[in-house]
Amino acid sequence: MKPVGGILAGGLARRMSGIDKPLAELGGRPLIAHIIARLSPQADPILINANDPKDRFAPFGLSVVPDLVEGFKGPLAGLHALMTAAQARGACQLLAVPADTPFLPTDLAERLGKGSGDPEAVRIARCNGRRHPVAALWPVNLASSLGLYLGKTDDLSLAAYLRGIKNVEVDFTPEGGNDPFFNINSPSDLEQAEAMLAAQQSGN
Repeated sequence: MKPVGGILAGGLARRMSGIDKPLAELGGRPLIAHIIARLSPQADPILINANDPKDRFAPFGLSVVPDLVEGFKGPLAGLHALMTAAQARGACQLLAVPADTPFLPTDLAERLGKGSGDPEAVRIARCNGRRHPVAALWPVNLASSLGLYLGKTDDLSLAAYLRGIKNVEVDFTPEGGNDPFFNINSPSDLEQAEAMLAAQQSGN
């Protein structure tokens, strides 16, 4: 059974000068379209975590799940909303990814799924020694405890939350010399991604 896919697209994108980052164009397509294409063979259904305006992702035909906690509380709030929605759909796992990583591994779900025999552990992607906790396979039964955590803490970092729960890291290797978890946070990153995409398409 495939996990439910969840794309975290609720960020403020301050480093992109206010641009709606998931809809920024890469290779003539919105950035989030690349993530959907990578995720579709690996997860079903795919949900998007985003807040107002709710209709900006309507062209993609996917369900949009807003945060369930008040105030902008970052990726943890998005994960909580996605896990809650996945749990309501009868899923056991959520394959979560950020909306700014267009080169995600095509075997991300498979490899993360083999990362630990402990069904309660979050399985986190790592590449070149760097953890990518937003790209992870999450047990959806964490939704309730995460909701409580969000209601009582001021430290909203993923790192702080993960220190208190079981998690394991799963190693990935660069593909063609590129980090498959390369994320776009600035216009210069977008230019670099264009070059990476062009190289992939030319077979170099």
